[in-house]
Amino acid sequence: MEEISKTQRKLLTQEIDYFKIAKILLSRWYWIAASVGLTVIISYTYLWYTPKTYASSGTLKIEEKKSEISDIITVMSVPDRGPSKIQSITTVLQSRNLILNAIKKLDYRISFYLMGRVRTTELYPAKPLDIDLIKFDSLNFYHDQISFKSVNQNSFELTYAIAGKEVQKKYDYGSTVDIGPTSFSIKYPGVLSKNTTYLFKFNIPEDYINRVRGGLQMGETAKNSNIIGLQVTDSNPQFASDILNNIMTEYVTFDRNQKAQSASQMIDFIDSQLSFLSTEVKGSENSIEKYKKKSKIVDISTASSKSTTQAAEIESSQALLKIQLIALDQLKDQITREKNNVNFNFTNIGTTNPTLELAITKLDNLIQERDALLKTYNADSKPIIDINQKLLQIKVTALNNIKDMRSGIEKNMDFLNGQLAQVNEALMAMPAAQRDMVSLQRDFEINDKVYSFLSEKKLEAQISRAGILPGATIIELSQPNFAAVSPNERDIHRSAIILGLAIGLGLIIVVRVLNPYIYDKETIESLTTIPILGVIRKFQDPIDEDNSEILALIKPRSIFAESVRSVRTNLNFLSSEKQHKVICVTSEVAGEGKSFVAVNLSSTLSLIDKKVILIGADLRRSRLHKTFRVNNDKGLSNYLAHQIEMEDIILHSEHKNLDFIPSGPVPPNPSELLHSERMRVLIDQLKLKYDIVMIDTAPIGLVSDAIPLISMSDINVFVIRSGKSKFYAASIPQRISQEYQLNNTVIVLNAYAEEVLHSRYYTTKFSGEGAGSHYYYYSDYSGYEDSGYYLNDEKSPWWKIGRWFKK
Repeated sequence: MEEISKTQRKLLTQEIDYFKIAKILLSRWYWIAASVGLTVIISYTYLWYTPKTYASSGTLKIEEKKSEISDIITVMSVPDRGPSKIQSITTVLQSRNLILNAIKKLDYRISFYLMGRVRTTELYPAKPLDIDLIKFDSLNFYHDQISFKSVNQNSFELTYAIAGKEVQKKYDYGSTVDIGPTSFSIKYPGVLSKNTTYLFKFNIPEDYINRVRGGLQMGETAKNSNIIGLQVTDSNPQFASDILNNIMTEYVTFDRNQKAQSASQMIDFIDSQLSFLSTEVKGSENSIEKYKKKSKIVDISTASSKSTTQAAEIESSQALLKIQLIALDQLKDQITREKNNVNFNFTNIGTTNPTLELAITKLDNLIQERDALLKTYNADSKPIIDINQKLLQIKVTALNNIKDMRSGIEKNMDFLNGQLAQVNEALMAMPAAQRDMVSLQRDFEINDKVYSFLSEKKLEAQISRAGILPGATIIELSQPNFAAVSPNERDIHRSAIILGLAIGLGLIIVVRVLNPYIYDKETIESLTTIPILGVIRKFQDPIDEDNSEILALIKPRSIFAESVRSVRTNLNFLSSEKQHKVICVTSEVAGEGKSFVAVNLSSTLSLIDKKVILIGADLRRSRLHKTFRVNNDKGLSNYLAHQIEMEDIILHSEHKNLDFIPSGPVPPNPSELLHSERMRVLIDQLKLKYDIVMIDTAPIGLVSDAIPLISMSDINVFVIRSGKSKFYAASIPQRISQEYQLNNTVIVLNAYAEEVLHSRYYTTKFSGEGAGSHYYYYSDYSGYEDSGYYLNDEKSPWWKIGRWFKK
């Protein structure tokens, strides 16, 4: 029961060691440095080849200004467009016509570029060449770039493409150059380097629209602030600044013109009426003069004059009402056709209707909002359908108001017709000559009165239009910003460094994750409960393949020799009650150093006056005879086959107290021979003569030859080689112990050399439950190379960060 309980021990507790994590990451600092260096080089290359983008900014304030002139006289009211209609304003700022007008204020006709080794740079506003256009048709001209290179003071060379073929010609300065439908000449620019190549191309304003629109951004600087921040990004900082200033200037002009549109419309309407009345007034005046001469009437009587004045006033009022009806009909037509800015003012012609003015204002705003939405949505989308429904409702309201106003005006007309009929009856009682005179005089007064009224209203409208101020103010003009906003060098370099660190650290993590091998004792402790007897350091000098040198004896003061002694010491504590011990050494597969460990343990045990015999029990691939430089004609296989006796196979080595038995020729049935009773008898006989019987067996993971020897031994040493044995190897000794009910199995980590990259970042905690006599003190001697106690040639390379930790 005690043996079973020992094989069911729990794994040791392991805690994360952050110092080890730091060592692991820093162990391959040169990987990290290389990856950071590579990404930084890539970032510099990217920045070198990527054109820079610059941003210029400006600010517009949107407000409704009132002119001082409007306070002097009664003028038409400009409908309020509501607070901060930013969406409508941004739509106007991005409109094709406004941007075209802004482009036309630039020197846009010819663009110049400097061809460099890496990229081509636009030279705006500089003009390195003086080019005169001789023939240029804006609808049909040469669009592609033309390469210019100076030859000498008299000539230059142009390179261009015609029908997909490159053409290269020389021209004299001042001569006419014909390329396709375009003709021009180039004046001598002065001394130019022969290695300098300029490019130029001809443009029309439309060529710049996409460039400007692509870089134009705008938005409200703060909610409900009525301040719009504008920004233009472009590869040329001066161009970005100039075009942005022109766009803001054009919008201010556009806004003022829009606000003056109502007054201009009113002036045009009055002009059309005045043109007709002017002829009528002159005709009436001439008719009166002719009638006076013909009838010899100097003047009409006072009674007639009073009736004439009264009739003229009535008919003047009727004429004004007719003008209002004409204006209403025009407004109705505008609303029906949904013209932009359908606002029409009636204050100047004697009619006001706040409800109608409010409806017209809302109608204008909705039309502009719909135009803005149509740039984003389709005509049949829900936002457009919703706004069309609102437009329909407002149009119905406005048309109903117009109908009501028209009905009121017609009632007034009927009332005035009744009054005019009474006056006409009084006039009919007059003599015929005087009645005719009164009629002529009445027509003149009516036309003259209406003409004067309209002239006065026209003057008021002109004054009002002159006093209209734009609803936008340029708060801050754009200035060229020569600091590139894209690519952002600082962000790119920072991202490159972070990416380099991530790649370096990621590479370390990937290598660790993909590593299938055991490198340190902490890894073994995390995989099995079988105790580790000790760690044998890797011998730094070259070792011949036959292990002909017993290294623990050649360099007794090396760290390697001391590590073997440490295992020997712990080995003595196992089965200490037995005077004669059988120690079986095995491993999972070949190449893990079981024979190497067996030879060196045997040699060190012989140094402490222990009589040791080493048996080469790997009957298939034993190399023990090569280690001791003897032939393998006779050995264990011969003895087990009853061919010779025990005394014939025991050989003496050059070292005191150390004998050995070679494996002998390879038999056809090695497993059966090792399972024989003769093998057990041999071990029993050797125990009588030797203190230690060391058995070098076949790999247990490959063949079953070692199973009977493991069952007969007092101590089973399972060898795991650092960097060679896989994780699965650590579970084999525990499986063997549980299957055969053994409690004498221990592990030796062989050929250990500190490899920080693959080391486990946990520290084993040798305390609490499960700790105690089942585990042995040992050291891996890491960090002790320069302590002065060892003669050691092991030196870490300068790039290994571990050497600095050791110091």
